[in-house]
Amino acid sequence: MKNYKQNFKGKKITVMGLGLLGRGIGYTKFLAECGADLIVTDLKTKEQLAPALKDLEKFSGHKRGLGPIKFVLGEHRLEDFKGRDMIIKAAGVPIDSFYIKEAKKNGIPIEMDVSLFAKCAPNVMIIGVTGTRGKSMTTTLIYEILKANEKFLKKNVYIGGNLRGVATLPLLKKVKSRASMDTATCESVDSKLGNFAKSDILVCELDSWQLQGFGEAKISPSISVFTTFMPDHMNYYKNDMDKYFGDKANIFKYQKSGDTLVILPDMKKWIKKEDIKGELIVTDKKNVDSWKFSVKGDHHRNNLACAVKVAEVLGIPESKIKKVISKFEGLEGRLQLLKTYKGIKIYNDNNATTPEATIAGLEALSNIRKSDFRISSARKVLAKNKIVLICGGADKGLNLDNFVKAINKYCKAVVMIPGTGTERLINNYELKIKNETGRDLKDIVKTALGLASRGDIILFSPAFASFGMFNNEYERNDLFMKIIKKLK
Repeated sequence: MKNYKQNFKGKKITVMGLGLLGRGIGYTKFLAECGADLIVTDLKTKEQLAPALKDLEKFSGHKRGLGPIKFVLGEHRLEDFKGRDMIIKAAGVPIDSFYIKEAKKNGIPIEMDVSLFAKCAPNVMIIGVTGTRGKSMTTTLIYEILKANEKFLKKNVYIGGNLRGVATLPLLKKVKSRASMDTATCESVDSKLGNFAKSDILVCELDSWQLQGFGEAKISPSISVFTTFMPDHMNYYKNDMDKYFGDKANIFKYQKSGDTLVILPDMKKWIKKEDIKGELIVTDKKNVDSWKFSVKGDHHRNNLACAVKVAEVLGIPESKIKKVISKFEGLEGRLQLLKTYKGIKIYNDNNATTPEATIAGLEALSNIRKSDFRISSARKVLAKNKIVLICGGADKGLNLDNFVKAINKYCKAVVMIPGTGTERLINNYELKIKNETGRDLKDIVKTALGLASRGDIILFSPAFASFGMFNNEYERNDLFMKIIKKLK
């Protein structure tokens, strides 16, 4: 779409939700550079959004031919959803939003950043990855394999999506895949968007909110991966798993003949073959169990199996795939070994924000090798009662029965982050091991270290949302990393 810039110039566009993570920064910049007449509206105040607003300062008026941005903060106004050419909806906007209903009533199209990108760059092959867990790991594995084999593919490979909360639309430069993405990566695509080659590939992490945009646009990626489906965001979906799956299903719902959907065996109960228009491929960790892969846990082997299958679909030889995988060191916040401190291994699993995710981490670390603790025999042993778990936070309303069973089975002690989820855990369940609640994260880490001995494991795996003590999970992650880094 070489005339894409003209498609937005002078258009009246309302951006609904800039967000604490600044997920709206990239596409707001992009639209301003195209000369759109923008209203950015957010329920959060100017003070709460200060970092994001600072990044948009130069777009606040008619400068250098850029479109103006008008900010409406601390409220939404009905008038901003009338007489507009487009509404761009942020992730997490309520399904039954009064303002979105008003826009639809007035015939105004509703967009989200990734679906908007797909329309602006129709020549790009999009590989989309969704799932309750495993999105970021699978997305990054696919990207690393494809990026290392660009010459073989004869394609340029890009990465995007909700990696560390960064929106896809602006994240189109050839960026080195790294554990922590931040808003500094959000750069204008003004000079590039109209010039993508047909062979270019964008590997995209897509959460259920981003996929709402695909549903609105009635499009799906050419190659899709659906890793897992389990309860999450039930406070948003009002305990309706069908509504949650309905958004996720947009990753394959509009595929065409010749497209591909990759799933794991557990997904077969959710996805019916008659709903698939392209090729359905079921893969399994058994296919890669013998591969050299440093990331612990069967769940990550499943992620690996999905990534390998995508690479195979694109024709990359197994030998080339294995070469990349053997060097892969994992991702920040996903069972990441941070440090061995006084003989205690400290793992960062910050991105485990559901009970099931934390259970997977406990199971992965419960079956470890004695050689990990400098013991000559390399046979596996059960690490029961060797794990001090740091968990807790804001409640998502998810079932905690199996989570409590796992804590009692695998943990030596548990130290909890204050929050509504922690309160429900303490008040409604019986923890048969030593448990404490800390004041702040520094105090929590200190307590956990006091409960651990040489040869033990400290696992930071919250199982709950971050809100309350932290603005978001990335703030929580960065603070934990900082605290551990200072340990001497």
